[in-house]
Amino acid sequence: MDTIVVGVDTSPAADAALSWALGEAAVRHGRVIALMACDFLNQPRTTDDPDFDPDFTRADARRVLQRVVDRVVEQVGDAAAAVDIELRVAFDLPVRALLEASRAADLVVVGSRGLGGFTGLMLGSVSQQVVTHAQCPVVVHR
Repeated sequence: MDTIVVGVDTSPAADAALSWALGEAAVRHGRVIALMACDFLNQPRTTDDPDFDPDFTRADARRVLQRVVDRVVEQVGDAAAAVDIELRVAFDLPVRALLEASRAADLVVVGSRGLGGFTGLMLGSVSQQVVTHAQCPVVVHR
């Protein structure tokens, strides 16, 4: 069974990457690891959350990740129903967490955040590093 790791945060680009990964996993009869990397100073937030929580924990990050995954699964619909989804929170930098996860993955999927007008700027710094250093194939979903 193929393992697809997808970098997840609270951005629309990450939602699109997760949606694509779920569809690909359904076709491949694979599983998805939804990986959110964060830490005390880089807290994932949804619109309902305060700006900063001095009591922020891994459990808080996991709740945000669960909300994101639930929302995307609902949007994807039936294609996502048969996909095994593992939620994984890493208290680390996104690049390091994704590169570590790439060691045991068949595919890594990341969103593209680059907003520049030049082709070379279309990848964000995380996606550039993952494409360059991952231990498996990488999809940068735009």
